[in-house]
Amino acid sequence: MQSFVDLITSPNADERNRPFEEHCRKASAADLLAACVELDAFRRRSHNLYERVRALFFLYALHRFHLPARPGLNPHGLIPFEAYKHLLERRFEEAIDILAAAQDKEGPSDAISSALAAAYQRLGFQTLADQVRRSVRSVRGNQWMFRMGHPANHPLRIRPELLALTAEGTYPVLRERTPVRMDLSHSGWSDIFFLGMDYPEGARVLNVSIDLGVRGRDPEPRPPVEAFLRVIDQPILRLTSVDLGDTADIEHLPGVFDFASDCLGLLKAAVIAAGIIPPGVEGSGQDLAELLGRLVGPGRGIELVSNVNNIPKGSRLAVSTTLLACLTSVCMRATGQAKSLEGPLLEEERRLALARALLGEWLSGSGGGWQDSGGLWPGMKLICGVLAGESDPEYGISRGRLLPSHRILGPEDVTEETRRLLQECLVLVHGGMAQNVGPILEMVTETYLLRCGPEWKARLEMAGILDGIIEALGTGDVRRVG
Repeated sequence: MQSFVDLITSPNADERNRPFEEHCRKASAADLLAACVELDAFRRRSHNLYERVRALFFLYALHRFHLPARPGLNPHGLIPFEAYKHLLERRFEEAIDILAAAQDKEGPSDAISSALAAAYQRLGFQTLADQVRRSVRSVRGNQWMFRMGHPANHPLRIRPELLALTAEGTYPVLRERTPVRMDLSHSGWSDIFFLGMDYPEGARVLNVSIDLGVRGRDPEPRPPVEAFLRVIDQPILRLTSVDLGDTADIEHLPGVFDFASDCLGLLKAAVIAAGIIPPGVEGSGQDLAELLGRLVGPGRGIELVSNVNNIPKGSRLAVSTTLLACLTSVCMRATGQAKSLEGPLLEEERRLALARALLGEWLSGSGGGWQDSGGLWPGMKLICGVLAGESDPEYGISRGRLLPSHRILGPEDVTEETRRLLQECLVLVHGGMAQNVGPILEMVTETYLLRCGPEWKARLEMAGILDGIIEALGTGDVRRVG
């Protein structure tokens, strides 16, 4: 049987792109176990990000799907308690070592393979998250966040405009509104960014930023994602999600980095990624009130509020990344990391917000898609993978870099008539259906995109068929694209 490592390292693209299932089909249990040993040794010695991640997911697939289906594998077995503890503590390397030793001693079993599959899969995502941190850390303007470990070294300050009391005796509220993104076409796998990094030449996404409005309710579409920030007279970090109905007053630093205690993980990730609570202070034992006092003044704190207007969870409109970008942007504006409190961000500010939003996605555990922050760029744009250069942190470990390029398509690329026709022929219908789309994504609500020409849209509305479609889908929630 041909080596599984060849599927990863072969210079022949046809060989590298062969279906994994085809490679496993005729292999015996002994062959697959030998392949696991080979792949595990390979991923430990390889310095290439893509090679390590692909080997880890090969190992996951072998233990989850292929070995248990082979005759002769013991359907029963015991998982060592120490390995179980390591899995809970996210110490996946230690768990793998213990499980592999148990497999050598007691023989392969369905139980051991199940535990190994979980460990390899989570280690794969952990490896990707570590690379995201390294890549984001290298972006100019981010390095200080990872080096800072004491409140006295915090370089950020809240802009004076946000510290001036209003006539009512309250502090001003800064609001950021951001459209969501819709992919008109893309190369399918490019949403998985490490594949886009391995083959950046093929990573292409035609992406539009859209405002939304509910048919029959809203006079016109508007940006559906909002973030609000203001100073408060308490030395705490107050986080609120209006749409989720959750709020928390965080008084101690460890609470900022606790993503499992409530539904506010994205807000916490944004606060960290924007540098308000820099990632470098995690585990430092410093006082949150002192850190906030350095930022906004003694005895004061910050309130950050998010609101996603009438978009069902898992809508395929990249709401989580857009929300993170929106929250990060409002934090950047408030702390002087963006030039203006109003108006569009500058190009370099958008790219900084993009890098930080990706970091926030991986900090919170949701794992952002490669093109999901397209809503930061206005209108219609082409998002492309970029080969890693010598100045990029991915150089030598990946063919492509983490951050793609964004080219906004102007009137010379897409005429006003084409834009008008496109807008007239798109209607979003919430179908109320749920499906599991991946291991790091939760159950999602499917959003149907009805594509029809302007004349057919008029006929459907005249005949009442559109309302019938909505009724058949069990919802009256139809969103027009703005």
